[in-house]
Amino acid sequence: MNEYDVIVVGGGQAGLAMGYYLRQTNRRFLILDSQKRTGDSWRQRYDTLVLFTPRRYSALPGLEFPGEQMQLPTKEETADYLEMYARHFDLPIQHQSTVLRVEKTAGGYTVETADEVLHTLSLVVATGPFQTPFIPALGQQDSSDVFSLHTASYRNETQLPPGPVLIVGGGNSGVQIAVELAASRPVYLSMGQDRTFLPAMIFGRSIFSYLCAFGLLESPGTSWLGKKWRAKPDPIFGYRKQVRELTKKGQLHVTQRTRSIQNRTATFDDGAKAEISAIIWATGFRSNYEWLQIPGVLAADGKPIHERGISPVQDLYFIGLPWQYSRGSALLGGVGNDAKYIVERMENQ
Repeated sequence: MNEYDVIVVGGGQAGLAMGYYLRQTNRRFLILDSQKRTGDSWRQRYDTLVLFTPRRYSALPGLEFPGEQMQLPTKEETADYLEMYARHFDLPIQHQSTVLRVEKTAGGYTVETADEVLHTLSLVVATGPFQTPFIPALGQQDSSDVFSLHTASYRNETQLPPGPVLIVGGGNSGVQIAVELAASRPVYLSMGQDRTFLPAMIFGRSIFSYLCAFGLLESPGTSWLGKKWRAKPDPIFGYRKQVRELTKKGQLHVTQRTRSIQNRTATFDDGAKAEISAIIWATGFRSNYEWLQIPGVLAADGKPIHERGISPVQDLYFIGLPWQYSRGSALLGGVGNDAKYIVERMENQ
């Protein structure tokens, strides 16, 4: 039977949080996951990835993240937790189901996968905003004798040739990889914009203890505080001390934005140059909603039109977007609030 009340496209943390609250309704629903196993999107990240939020603040609704609550979980522990979560609540997940096309019908939506066509009254897009690895035009300049890959493909140092590495992009992943690689080779970290380094711990407690205690993670993006926070690049949690020490030793070089790459030479905005053997693009991801063939859903820039996840198109919802409602919307421990809100809206219609 291919008829559902709700289909959730995406089986990551956002889709699972939706499943938790949909389980408490009488709606027949299905979660479509393109991966082989729940949590595989985490398993496929680089080997040493750890969350910057402790377990206590990384739990989805209804189930504690196991282990020492104030320690940072690894990517494998996070993947296993998500898989355990799906089993614990017996969520109806169909794996290896990549959605090719969605269209609006008079009575709901048709959802086409490689194997079948499904029908649903309501649709929840839980794929998040970051599906396609982004490499800027600058990446077309690098020479064929410089090894180049995106963080989406990076696993560990054994993939890299010997010699200096340029990391383009100074988010949390870029900084973490830079610190690790600088222990064994010269690393140039091209941050491009000023970033605030926040301590992971303050007076022996996780910084997230304070952010939660003062309600900073739940402040709406439309509030004064939310607007101030959104106007700045995401902060780096931890690593200030390591960056300072490695820089002092000459192992890590924090540079300005990369202006050009010719042959094996990278040139930065201040005119400084560096000879490199490899580039890691820590430049993030971009949205890809080409499969969502519904007028009025996306803005001119390709991003979803919504108000707290509610699309202007009837019975269509989004979840897992940055600042969907608050800073916590993009975190494992905060996505549940958005899922609860959306399901309540469904039930009250």
